[in-house]
Amino acid sequence: TLQEDPTLERNFKGHKDVVTCADFSPNNKQLATGSFDKNVMIWNLTPKSRAFRFVGHTDIITGVHFSPGGSLVASSSRDQTVRLWTPGIKGESTVLKAHTASVRSVHFSNDGQRLVTASDDKTVKVWGVERRKFLYSLNRHTNWVRCARFSPDGRLIASCGDDRTVRLWDTAARQCINVFTDYGGSATFVDFNASGTCMASSDADSTLKIWDIRTNKLIQHYKVHSAGINNFSFHPSGNYLISASSDRTVKILDLLEGRLIYTLHGHKGPVLTVAFSREGDHFASGGADSQVLMWKTNFDSLNYRDLLSRHSKRVTPDPPPHLTDIFPRSSHQHQAQNGTIEDVRDHDTATTSCRDQHSSGIGLGPARTHTQHREEEDREDEVRFAHGTMTSIEERSGIPSNITSTLENIVQQLDILTQTVAVLEERLTLTEDKLRMCLDNQALLLQQNHRVDQSDEERETEEPFV
Repeated sequence: TLQEDPTLERNFKGHKDVVTCADFSPNNKQLATGSFDKNVMIWNLTPKSRAFRFVGHTDIITGVHFSPGGSLVASSSRDQTVRLWTPGIKGESTVLKAHTASVRSVHFSNDGQRLVTASDDKTVKVWGVERRKFLYSLNRHTNWVRCARFSPDGRLIASCGDDRTVRLWDTAARQCINVFTDYGGSATFVDFNASGTCMASSDADSTLKIWDIRTNKLIQHYKVHSAGINNFSFHPSGNYLISASSDRTVKILDLLEGRLIYTLHGHKGPVLTVAFSREGDHFASGGADSQVLMWKTNFDSLNYRDLLSRHSKRVTPDPPPHLTDIFPRSSHQHQAQNGTIEDVRDHDTATTSCRDQHSSGIGLGPARTHTQHREEEDREDEVRFAHGTMTSIEERSGIPSNITSTLENIVQQLDILTQTVAVLEERLTLTEDKLRMCLDNQALLLQQNHRVDQSDEERETEEPFV
């Protein structure tokens, strides 16, 4: 995929004060933002659609988050409450009260059943969404808690705050299972990557750290901002991260290469929030200048919905290639179709708009994908072969086309091989986990049997001989 600079696509004006938080809806049709003006705004991303302003909180909005189904928006506020809004015209809301100080953040679990909130009352609280009820508190922080987030599988909660710690909690046991303390200032924000294997945290000392939570090791450490980091967001692929800072910039990190790739200067004051859309094709930023900016990602225009569907097929790797697929084939004399996406994408001179249109799947109608195009070519080959109309090697046209075709096939087979290796790695990890569990259970059983044997022996020695 060609890498291009992110571009500013829209500027939303409606907040009357500092913009503190932002989140895209799961269907990518709405953007929710909160502000010092005490209002939650829902911006409809379709052109010329009007925004909704939700009024109800009596103090600064500190966090917003869409439920996984998109039917609710949760907001947290300095007024010590959380509200659950229906993101429509009426803007009705339910108020949740249990904190005794400002609520700093709010986040839905991936199943949409629970909410987690962080507060200046030094607690993290978990709520049941369906019944709108407070469930339990997590109380080990010794100062204000600034952020709390569920892991993708909902089994962990990460929280951070002014006690300069990041804590990991087990949601089943409701206990703190790990503490990360190496922070120069207040820990300002924490979140998991999409796979749930890594956790990132930022602090007021302008550093950003990424931890592998399977080994509890610090794997990456960035100091790219010149002032405190207020917020960050992982790209859905896990390959990129954007951060918002009081140094007035948004920075984009390439996590695979471990380097800073972009610095964006769109805001006129401190940037307080950034958020990728669920598809990763857009991101939003908001700050002290009361502006909400929406950017087109561009630097990573892979279609992740496509990619995820390919990943799901990995469980059943492709069958071995057909002989006609391996052998160099003649070039296909297809008629060029005007305006088909594969024709545009296969040229180096493809325009951004065409490539990005293909990525986000907007307005394509029934256009064929590149994969479908290849499958049709393969079927045509097999039909020709079956009817004896395939040309002999000597009759094939030009060497270059044959070499190109062979290279394409090699690339395809390598792709299959890479995917298969990834599946095997995942399965190996699962097997290791299960094996460890089995060994632990076996050790427990052996201990129990040993105790039983000992008690039997003691009983026998105590009984008198008859």
